Amino acid sequence: MGQAREPRRTQASDGELGAAVARAQEGDEAAFAAAYRIVQPGLLGYLRGIVGDDAEDVASDAWLEIARDLGRFRGDGAGFRGWTATIARHRALDHLRRQKVRPRSAGLEQDVLDLPGPHSTHDQALEALSTERALELLRGLPRDQAEAVLLRVVVGLDGPAAARVLGKRPGAVRTAAHRGLKRLAALLGAPGVTNDDPRTLGESK
Repeated sequence: MGQAREPRRTQASDGELGAAVARAQEGDEAAFAAAYRIVQPGLLGYLRGIVGDDAEDVASDAWLEIARDLGRFRGDGAGFRGWTATIARHRALDHLRRQKVRPRSAGLEQDVLDLPGPHSTHDQALEALSTERALELLRGLPRDQAEAVLLRVVVGLDGPAAARVLGKRPGAVRTAAHRGLKRLAALLGAPGVTNDDPRTLGESK
């Protein structure tokens, strides 16, 4: 089985992101702004899937922490995506505990519709989603599946990175993402989904 292809825009920007982060760690404010512009859309989409309309407030809190701790980060552009997603998730869970509400998927439609064209089951499923159906179907996913889908497809993390964010084994996250995306594809009647293997959403161990 081949590996799932990461969104092309994520692959293309990771090199630029890594360079921007390195300059930002040396005090270059413009470079930090560039890193923010690259990461923020996916991060905001992920947070919308967890806290709904409060995503921008939670993202602001996360970026304050990211800026404060930037000097401690070690890694490349892909690593920075995972690090920021971990911080954002912690802030989101703190927010949910304070608000005592269940995770919501409100506001995710445009992030889904902005994803690149179809290359695999998850692309076929998401490509076919209309705005209203996106919100309805994503709300219906179990939380572990929804978070795995958001991290893999919206944030653009690979399997091991998404697993680190969620504090789970890569195989469990790979399976959750596969099940969630296959469920969406089946509901939408997307072709070519019945024989997919969860390993197609995984990377090397």
